[in-house]
This record gives sequence, structure tokens and C-alpha cells, in this order.
Amino acid sequence: MNITIIQIFVILFALFAWSRAFLRMRGKSISVGEFSFWSLIWIAVLIIAIFPGLTGGLSGFVGIEKGIDLAVYVSILLLFYLIFRIYVGLDNQKNEITKLVRELSIRDAKIRDTKIKELKRKK
Repeated sequence: MNITIIQIFVILFALFAWSRAFLRMRGKSISVGEFSFWSLIWIAVLIIAIFPGLTGGLSGFVGIEKGIDLAVYVSILLLFYLIFRIYVGLDNQKNEITKLVRELSIRDAKIRDTKIKELKRKK
């Protein structure tokens, strides 16, 4: 079994990416579930990098001509899913910020009105 330079690069990158996910889980930046998801992704990348012939057999099973095509299609689908998750997260964050700004504006307006009334009473 000959290992190519690209296989070495992909293996090293997958190990590096997995280590980043592990450190984020340890630092409580991501949950155990999120870490498990990323672990599955990087384990799959490692397996495909070490045994590239696996994608050939699997691609034939699903009706795709080449193994690399299957890897690209799955990668694109995964990227679309992750982009969707990021979009939903950003949209939720935007809505929360809008709600917070409204609440702060109302609170500040009430404080300002109270101060104005107090000043008028003193005059």
C-alpha cells in the first residue's frame, strides 16, 4: 500500500481538526454532542484517506461513477447543511439582539421620563 503526499496531508489535517474540536469540547465551547458529530466527520475523513478504495465500492453502490465524485458530493451536502445551521444561528442571534435593543430602549426611555418628571417637580 503506497501512501501519497495528499493522503499524508489529509490525515494530518484531519488529526489537527479533530484535536481542535477536542480542545473546544474540553474548554466547553462545544457540547459533547457537537464534538461527537465532528469526531464522526474527521474519522470518516481519516478512513477515506487511509483506504481510498472504499469510496469506489460505495460510489458504485449508490450509482456514482467515481469514488472521488461521491466524496465531493457528500462534502458539498455537508457544507450546505452547515451553512444552513450557521444561517439559522445568525438569524436567531439577530432576533435576540433586536429584542434586547428594544427592551433596553424602553427601559432607558422610562428612566429618562422619570428623570424629566423629577426635574420638572423641582422647578
